[in-house]
Order: sequence, then C-alpha cells, then structure tokens
Amino acid sequence: MSTPGTTTRGVLLLSCPDAPGIVHAVSGLLVEEGCTILSSQQFGSLLGGSVPGDGGTFFMRVEFTRADGAPLDLPALRLRTAALADRFGMTWRLVDPTRPLRVVVMVSRLLHCLNDLLFRSSVGEPNLDVVAVVSNHPDAGRLADSHGVAFRHIPVTADTKGRAEAELLDLVDRERVDLVVLARYMQILSDDACKHLEGRAINIHHSMLPSFKGARPYHQAHVRGVKFIGATAHYATADLDEGPIIEQDLVRVDHSLGPEQLAARGREVESRALARAVRWHAENRIAVHGNRTVVFP
Repeated sequence: MSTPGTTTRGVLLLSCPDAPGIVHAVSGLLVEEGCTILSSQQFGSLLGGSVPGDGGTFFMRVEFTRADGAPLDLPALRLRTAALADRFGMTWRLVDPTRPLRVVVMVSRLLHCLNDLLFRSSVGEPNLDVVAVVSNHPDAGRLADSHGVAFRHIPVTADTKGRAEAELLDLVDRERVDLVVLARYMQILSDDACKHLEGRAINIHHSMLPSFKGARPYHQAHVRGVKFIGATAHYATADLDEGPIIEQDLVRVDHSLGPEQLAARGREVESRALARAVRWHAENRIAVHGNRTVVFP
C-alpha cells in the first residue's frame, strides 16, 4: 500500500484523442479520491485531425487538492490515472507542483540568461533547484559561486565532444535532473544527446525577421535596418533550432540604435522568453503535440 506524502496539491496534464466523457472521467476520478478541483483548462484541437473520422486531439490541465486538506497520495493517484489513460489513450503527467524542479543550466560566454534564471530561482520564481551550471568556458564560475551553485567546466573541442556529452549526461542521470536549460550554450548537442534529453531540454536563441544565422547576428540586423528584435524558447531536438516552440517575445527598435544597443535589447528579450518557458515547464503547463505545443496560461 502506498503512503501519502506531504504535498496537498497535484497537477495533471494530459492529451489524448478527442472523445466524449474525458472531462467527466477525470473529474469523477478526483471526486472518488476526495479531491476538489482548483483550476481546470481544456482545449480540443484538430491538430493532426484532418483525416475523415479523426476527431482531433484533446488537451487538459487540472490542478486539485484534497477537500479535507489532508496530504495527497500521489502514487495511488498515478495508478488510477494510468488505468484511465489506458482507456482513453492518454499521454499524461501527474506532478507535485510544490517540488522544486531539479535543473542544470548550460551556458557559454554570454551570461545574461543564466544571471536572470539564477536570480529568479533565488527568490522562488520559478520553483527551481539549480543543481549545477555547466559551461564549455570558465567565465560563468564566479556567477555560479555567488549563488552557491556548483559549477562544472566541461571544455568542448572537435576531439573531446563525445566525452564532454557523456560527462554531461552522466551528471544529468546521477543528479536526477528534470530539466536542462541551454541558456545561450553555443554548442550543438548530438542527435543522441537530444534523444536522451527529449522533452526536458529547453533552448533559447535570437529570432529576428529576416533571420540572421552565424556570428554577430545583431550586427547583421543593424546592417539590414530591422524594426524589431525577437527571441524564441523551444524544446531542443536533433533538428537544431526547429524544436517545438514554447514562447516567443519581441521588442520594437529603430534606426537610432547601433549594434551594441540592439544586442542589449536582445539580451532582455532572450532572458524574458527563456524565463517564461522554464516557469511554464516547471508548472506542468506545456503539452507537446508533434512539433507544436499547447501552453495553458
């Protein structure tokens, strides 16, 4: 018999083929477990539902607690949810929202996103336990130390890339890491590493129209006279910067700004977009459907 834990709240996120009775079944299960619903959001979509007879996909996020205020028995709830999932063909996660997410932040030489995440974590928003900062350069060591976070310098060259990734993945597994955040980590992860971290690695990159690839993107943007600067946070996949998009942000700019000023605006936008994506992942708000996401507000 499972033993109830200490948490009094749970969050269930699910997706499945759309069908009658899903909301009734989920709410009924919670009632039978003595729970009351704090918030519930649903979305029925025809994503992938263009085939005749295909009713599309249903997404749901429900936050709940015990009606009597007692701790939840999450292991027992997971067993009952698994049976319900089999019935409806669900993909689902049931989490304790009060448990800090165990995170590794990866960075190269640009430290603005790391600095923002470490500060936010220090004040409890989002609810993170940053177990390590990993970098292919030593520059971030002092910043990590100032927040009392372990720093791992893992140099990467063409000859050592395989060993460096093996060291990273060993750290992720050994520390039971829930999420890896690529906070302007300027190395491309291998297909095997992306597969190992599937659904639990978030990347941030500059995203402007037109798109500028390669070195010095903000200098390229200045030459082309862009009118806004943007950033995109997405799940990391083997398709490089084409993983499921979680969040995008932008700021308007004009001809009066030089390359360094554009870069400064870009740092602000990148930090904001990444912080939102990490928070939404930590709060179990993101359902991935193919190469798209449904993000519950």
